Amino acid sequence: MATTNHTAVSEFLLLGLTDDPALQPLIFSLFLSMYLVTILGNLLIILAVSNDSHLHTPMYFFLSNLSFNDICLITSTIPKMLVNILRQVQSITYAGCLSQVCFVLIFGGLENCLLAVMAYDRYVAICHPLTYTVIMNPHLRVLLVLLSLLISVMHALLHTLMVLWLSFCSAVEIPHFFCELAQVIKVACSDTLISNVLVYLVAGLFTGVPLCGIIFSYVNIVSSNLRVPSSEGKHKAFSTCGSHLSVVSLFYGTGFGVYISSEVTDSPRKTAVASVMHSVVPQMLNPFIYSLRNRDMKEALRKLIRRTASL
Repeated sequence: MATTNHTAVSEFLLLGLTDDPALQPLIFSLFLSMYLVTILGNLLIILAVSNDSHLHTPMYFFLSNLSFNDICLITSTIPKMLVNILRQVQSITYAGCLSQVCFVLIFGGLENCLLAVMAYDRYVAICHPLTYTVIMNPHLRVLLVLLSLLISVMHALLHTLMVLWLSFCSAVEIPHFFCELAQVIKVACSDTLISNVLVYLVAGLFTGVPLCGIIFSYVNIVSSNLRVPSSEGKHKAFSTCGSHLSVVSLFYGTGFGVYISSEVTDSPRKTAVASVMHSVVPQMLNPFIYSLRNRDMKEALRKLIRRTASL
């Protein structure tokens, strides 16, 4: 890694998902639709929770934060891609690329942490029901979200500052639809050994700790639930975890799929296509998972729609 910044470029070229001009209108329509569905779905979740007093509980407080984070995460990447397709250009400024790297890492990391916090919330609710409201008080809820945000920002700044020290040659082409950290490091001219080691080390720690927290929470939930004598009680306990488990499986499953794809294929374009499944699809599907599998959420959405229609 260089000790000074020898960057000689003012912009990067985002090659996108395909070079075929005939496919650009289709890609634009597809991603615009996915973006609008994601924004609308997550916004409805936030409005439903804020307008229904029955949903002013820790679980839905964290769900609202997750929905807001999903909006921020997809907004970090898709609008720039859509603008480039409309303008028929591929460029993104050096500062814009660094900003995109930073924001994707912040909101991606925050999603990781929030899923762990939500697993802890379910653990307390099922394993310690009598003291649930005392433990998950408003102060602790806000503290957990702020702590998750702080960790995510520190994680993002570490990698962004690392990229700042790399040097780049002219005509830098990134075979992706946004500035992904791994792809930006690959196109650097300077030695990237330390950068790659740091990426894998921090990613393993930053992903592994929350994932271990989620596994620990659900091991205790299953263990506690097995001691419940009635099948109705077991079903009720597990039903509150179904949506969260689906979201966790989608987030980590697609993330693992992207990692495997990058390891087994030599085509960066195929990796970029696979990354859509992790960086776009979970954020779009999360509102559907929580609304379709949750009776309280469906009722809150009905109330919100009726109230809006009556205005």
